[in-house]
Amino acid sequence: MTPAEMAALHASAFDGAARWSEAAFAATLSAPETIVVTSPAGFAIGRVTLDEAELLTLVVAPEHRRRGEGRALVSAFAATARDRGAGTGFLEVAADNAAARALYARTGWREAGRRRGYYGGTDALILVTSF
Repeated sequence: MTPAEMAALHASAFDGAARWSEAAFAATLSAPETIVVTSPAGFAIGRVTLDEAELLTLVVAPEHRRRGEGRALVSAFAATARDRGAGTGFLEVAADNAAARALYARTGWREAGRRRGYYGGTDALILVTSF
């Protein structure tokens, strides 16, 4: 998946400032610590630093949601992070994103903190998991 394709898919799932540009994807993908896992319906991008991984973004095309794609991408991200030496994973999710929160809970992530107003007035939950 190219940065342009990723940006287009990301725009189908996120609004406004939450959308990543083609340039943002290109820059992230060029970093050696970046993890990218893809499927025909979506992708997950994160990074590993020492023994920690951060899941930066996860996108599943709207027409493919609720079919296990997100769960498969989160699992593939975790396996890749573990293979690169990460024992712990972190992510931030909008507190009002019930679908994403449910997915992360089903895949073993738990709340570890909160960033008040992080997403333009909406709180971000900091989630953590062990790989």
